[in-house]
Amino acid sequence: MEINEMVELCHKVAKEKGFWEKERETGTILMLIVSELGEALEADRNNDFENFKEEIADTVIRIFDYCGYLKIDLEKEILKKYEKNKLRPYKHGKKY
Repeated sequence: MEINEMVELCHKVAKEKGFWEKERETGTILMLIVSELGEALEADRNNDFENFKEEIADTVIRIFDYCGYLKIDLEKEILKKYEKNKLRPYKHGKKY
């Protein structure tokens, strides 16, 4: 399955399950994504790799759902960013 097909599928299921009956603000959606990462962190701290994998999947599903709502061609954006990152210098930004 292609990335954009998964985006469409995740958004379709979220709509079917009632998560888009009314418009939601971007901040709320982004924090729901962050909360899934927080749950992944807790699973990692508890050495629960099965739950960790599930929470990472939940994070991606929420991102895909929101991209579907916004009609973002996520596959194109990932490839575009990948090409940009390839041209960056070693440890660019000195962040880590």
